[in-house]
Amino acid sequence: METFLTALFRAFVIGGLFCTVAQILIDKTKLTPARILVGYVVAGVFLGGVGVYGALVDFAGSGATVPLTGFGYLISEGVQEAVAKEGLIGALKGPLTAASGGIAAAMLSGLIASFFFDSKVKD
Repeated sequence: METFLTALFRAFVIGGLFCTVAQILIDKTKLTPARILVGYVVAGVFLGGVGVYGALVDFAGSGATVPLTGFGYLISEGVQEAVAKEGLIGALKGPLTAASGGIAAAMLSGLIASFFFDSKVKD
């Protein structure tokens, strides 16, 4: 039986490795952070589509699902499930259905933050 501390350690190490790789890419390449983040989402979709990322999720738990690669994995899982149930139209509906909770939470938290803070243009 896996202990809570073991699961926490695995999540911390795998999540930390994702962050370390991103920081190295920022420091050593001319890639912008936005391109690195998009690359992480695309990598998650690809690795989820070929069936590799699921094993990492089983091993690392939140350390693999919280980073942006986890969002890509969620999209790929949504597409696969929806295509199996609804056919080709599922490729369009699946990602939105699978990620709707996270999208709604992000929109709601952004709306709430807008009530308390004023946006300003940076000079």
